[in-house]
Amino acid sequence: MTRRETPEADAQRAIVQALRFVLPRSAIVHHSVNEVTSGDRRGKFRQAILVGMGVYPGFADLIVLSEGRVLFLEVKSKTGHLRPAQEAFRDAVQALGFAWALVRTVDDALAALADHGFTTRVRHAQRNPHIPSRPRRAAP
Repeated sequence: MTRRETPEADAQRAIVQALRFVLPRSAIVHHSVNEVTSGDRRGKFRQAILVGMGVYPGFADLIVLSEGRVLFLEVKSKTGHLRPAQEAFRDAVQALGFAWALVRTVDDALAALADHGFTTRVRHAQRNPHIPSRPRRAAP
């Protein structure tokens, strides 16, 4: 049996593992199963049930909760694009004042944490040039 390629799932697993390593132990990293991948009649029926139970179209792949901060992460492959429902979700949560980031790699996820002021157990460079980095202390 040949393993099906799942670049987004592989990236997400790596990101979750890295986040659990670098964030404080009290942090929560959660994936909300948001859709049924089967497009047949049974899959559509299951999706309708999930929507009725509160599934939100375009909901981010991961939620990070740590020390009073919330960050939504949408994981995409190197060539993946946001669907319209994901763009609408991004716009809605940002309008509510929450942080949201599109990430493709572990480095993207770690940079998103830094960009949004999350405390980690390791130091990582910020990627957004418009957010000033903390000055480093001079060596004694």
